Amino acid sequence: MAAAAGPLRRALFVLAVLALLLVAAPAAEAWTGEIRGHVVCDVCGDAAIGPEDHVLEGAEVAVLCITRSGEVINYQAFTNSKGVYTVAETMPESDRWESCLARPISSFHQHCTRRGDTHSGVKFTYSKPSGNSHTVKTFLYKPANAPLYCS
Repeated sequence: MAAAAGPLRRALFVLAVLALLLVAAPAAEAWTGEIRGHVVCDVCGDAAIGPEDHVLEGAEVAVLCITRSGEVINYQAFTNSKGVYTVAETMPESDRWESCLARPISSFHQHCTRRGDTHSGVKFTYSKPSGNSHTVKTFLYKPANAPLYCS
């Protein structure tokens, strides 16, 4: 039994030293970013959100970001029941997003599938501190034919 105590003590000592090194080692500072936006059906196609318009659940949005290290990251998001999409990422501060492009891809709503605005996407510089969110302008879809009450 006494002979086994030596290797056991040595193993415990090595584990204690490793644990101390892990705790004392400087960790890379983490950064968290978030991008969010809305997708709406512009029922009258007038580019103005009004009481006749409604949010689009399940609309697809692509977000492409370039990091400080030059890496290009592509995200895919879908809107929830409130028409909101969100992209979030935690990464080292040195690799954080520098600039991004958000663009609508498709709407699965049966009556509202045509892009309502002429822009293919929204480019922006991401300069928010860690833990903050950047809100993108609302993307609009419109029906092929506006209802008569819109005239």
